[in-house]
Amino acid sequence: MTSGTVATAVEVQLPLKVVRRKIERVGFAYFAQRRQFLAPGGVERSESDEKLEGVGEEVDISYLKSLDPKEWKDQDHYAILGLGKLRYEASEDDIRRAYRRMVLLHHPDKRKAKGEEVIQDDDYFTCITKAYEILGTSKPRRSFDSVDPEFDDSLPSQTDIDNDFFGVFNKFFTLNGRWSEKPHVPAFGQVDAKREEVERFYNFWYDFKSWREFSYLDEEDKEKGQDRDERRWIEKENRAARIKRKKEEMSRIRSLVDLAYNNDKRIQRFKQEEKDRKAAAKRAKMDAAQAQKAEADRAIREAALAKEKAEKAEQKRIEQIRIEREQQKKLLKKERKTLRDKVKDCKYYAKNDKDQLKHMEGIEKICETFNLAELQALNKAMESKGRESFVAALQTAEQKIAAELEEINQTQAKKLASSAVTPKGVKEVKKNELWSNENVQLLIKAVNLFPAGTAQRWDVIATFINQHSQDNTVLVTARDVLNKAKALQNTDHSKSSLKTQANDAAFASFEKSKKDVQTCKDITLGEETTAQASKENLKQNGVDHKANNQSTKQNGTSPATATPAAAAPAPVPATNGSSGGGAASKTWTKEEQALLEQAIKTYPTTTPDRWDCIAACIPNRSKKDCLRRVKELVELVNSKKEAQAAVK
Repeated sequence: MTSGTVATAVEVQLPLKVVRRKIERVGFAYFAQRRQFLAPGGVERSESDEKLEGVGEEVDISYLKSLDPKEWKDQDHYAILGLGKLRYEASEDDIRRAYRRMVLLHHPDKRKAKGEEVIQDDDYFTCITKAYEILGTSKPRRSFDSVDPEFDDSLPSQTDIDNDFFGVFNKFFTLNGRWSEKPHVPAFGQVDAKREEVERFYNFWYDFKSWREFSYLDEEDKEKGQDRDERRWIEKENRAARIKRKKEEMSRIRSLVDLAYNNDKRIQRFKQEEKDRKAAAKRAKMDAAQAQKAEADRAIREAALAKEKAEKAEQKRIEQIRIEREQQKKLLKKERKTLRDKVKDCKYYAKNDKDQLKHMEGIEKICETFNLAELQALNKAMESKGRESFVAALQTAEQKIAAELEEINQTQAKKLASSAVTPKGVKEVKKNELWSNENVQLLIKAVNLFPAGTAQRWDVIATFINQHSQDNTVLVTARDVLNKAKALQNTDHSKSSLKTQANDAAFASFEKSKKDVQTCKDITLGEETTAQASKENLKQNGVDHKANNQSTKQNGTSPATATPAAAAPAPVPATNGSSGGGAASKTWTKEEQALLEQAIKTYPTTTPDRWDCIAACIPNRSKKDCLRRVKELVELVNSKKEAQAAVK
């Protein structure tokens, strides 16, 4: 270091890390520390010893001497060991240390050394040993804790509840919470507790599981049983007593919870809040429903007003259109009359009779084809150019008619071209083949059988014709039937040969049957007519042809082959009661049918010999004929119903 330099001191701060470690004392330090934790009697002290100091945990010697070893079940084992304050909160280490202290103070050898007289079989030290045996083992201690004599099993009174509700129930639920199998028993809380906390508390206690058991109170010890059966019986009796006490305990807990729940002001407040909330929601819902209903009513009223307004406008428009049409019709009628009068006054602008006839027809053509404006223009033009304007208008009308006819012909040609291709499986039928004389007769009969008002009348008639027609290859439809019926209705029957033939056949049948009539005992009998006459009478009188067709088909013969057989003469019955087969095939006339119906009404089913009486009212008919005719009428009605059912 030179003389010119100045010495300076630099202070440097270094951070030092302090580490704390536990070091086991040895030697004098160990014994000095140990003496601080030793009790005056030489027993090692613990934290529980500090708790017991000053709270009367020193056991009175007179209390110990008053104990009877034989009555150990009725003794307070915690008090015997000096743990009367800690009780169930005492740990295993506390129990072990308390027992060691009691051994050092009250062991018989210690007392003998002090000159105290000790009775070996009846010494109170036996109670100390028994207390340690019970409390020092977990299962016996659990049994004793379940019946701890210091535990209060009572319920709070209503007076205590009214005075201090939260204080009383906090105390009781804290005491009973020691029996819970689940840890972390929720607290009862105060008046400002939240709803979730209160609900969690009551849910816990209403689902409370207790570990408390009552085996300590068993009246008999099963190990003292002489044999296995006696030990089983003792165990059964003890188990029944435990179950009964367990039920009583759970009922007590439930009563405590119910008592708290029913008196809890918080629950009442929560219920009132819930009730108010529901009422508010209900009011809001009702208000919304009323508002919605009012809105719907308003919309309905507006829609009704709008509809009424639209209807009035539509009616006004329709009325206006009607008035305009009426005016147009009047004007058109006026113009047509003016045209007709002008042409008539000018003698139809005709040069001869042929032109006059042509122009008379032309006036109608012009009136039908010309509109109002054209007629007005024509009438105005005819004032200056009479015949020339009329002839030009006539040509124009003919051109319009020709154009319309051409358009109609083209439309029909297109329809015919589109329907020219016949689908496969469809048979083309001509009108002449479809409506033969037989089908026409069936149509006339069906129209009479199924009058106007019958459900689906034309379908029923078509089905009837298809069922009774001999040619089953050609089927008629309801539209064919309707068209044919209209055609027959519009036809001039005076010029038709069909009616003439029917009338001639009917008259011939009537004349022939009149010639064959005989009189026998004031009863008129007629011989059997031919099959042809019967068929003609059948058509004339409108009698159903179905029964004859069915009978011929059932016999295996066709109507054509059955005619000769039917035409063969048969014996004529002599009396009404005869059962000959000749009259069976004779056709019933209208007069006979009317007599049969009247006789059936005159003689009801309760009349004795009813059919004999009915047959007596009808000349030339036997009882068998009447029965057969009624059967035919029944079959006719059934066939009518079948035809209607087939259409449905």
